[in-house]
Amino acid sequence: MIDISALRALVAVELHGSVVAASDVMGFSPSAVSQQIKKLEKQTGVIVLERNGRGVLLTERGLALAGYGRRIMGELEELQATLLADPSKPSGLLRLVAFSTACRGLVGPMLGRMSSEHPALNVTVLAEDPREAVQRVATGEAELAVVHNWNSVPLVIPENLVLEDLCIDQADVLLNSTHPLSGRASVEREDLLEETWISTPAGAICNEALLQIFAGLGKVPDIRIYDPDFSTHIAMVEQGVAVALVPRLGRPPLPGNVVAIPVINPVQQRSVGVVYRKTMTASPNIRMAVGMLREISGGLALPSG
Repeated sequence: MIDISALRALVAVELHGSVVAASDVMGFSPSAVSQQIKKLEKQTGVIVLERNGRGVLLTERGLALAGYGRRIMGELEELQATLLADPSKPSGLLRLVAFSTACRGLVGPMLGRMSSEHPALNVTVLAEDPREAVQRVATGEAELAVVHNWNSVPLVIPENLVLEDLCIDQADVLLNSTHPLSGRASVEREDLLEETWISTPAGAICNEALLQIFAGLGKVPDIRIYDPDFSTHIAMVEQGVAVALVPRLGRPPLPGNVVAIPVINPVQQRSVGVVYRKTMTASPNIRMAVGMLREISGGLALPSG
């Protein structure tokens, strides 16, 4: 008889690439995970891991066994999330990952409602970029993620996940009120070629969206300041040292000398949605959280330019 815990350890090693990484996710020591792998090898009579320098690789049979393990884990998760759960009483733990503006604009209001309406459900929240959030849900480190998908920077969704759209969020260029373009109703990308920018860190999706604005024009934006917090972007625009591309979702009220101008041709927008594993589709926790997020997003009055 194959031990489920041992099989879960092998799946974790395959998903995360090493015994150490698997142990971090599972909350065990590396030696404990190694013992589970040895137990699995003894139970099946096959070698599932082989040394590769300082790391390990799954053998051919190990990969096949991990494939079966993923399917079994998925069926167990679906069983626990549906048949063994009370659909009228969401409860237990829901691990949620969201990008920072969604934490402010969507997740915060959801938690406020949830604490009074569903006190038996405990939610933990981690703020991360959508790519990392998707990975955490895909590998079982979280159950739900709120993500964004820029029209210019598509987000890849693995096959074991479901994506549900919530709303469309638009980004504006923020300018100091003394800027020559500050009185315009809208601007095009050609108008912004010579500006000095503040951006989210290189590699972040919002940074890539800014770079894509100028794709095909033979020039990249002159980014002088990198900061992950849009509040810092607003402060720098207020000081007149840079311009910024800032989404409307979760955006605080702007200072009196900062104006938001829509960028057109193309409009800079992103779709906001939620992702979860297909095995969790009927989970009362997921259905309640997604429904609540949908209600909140539908009632948003996003600030205009």
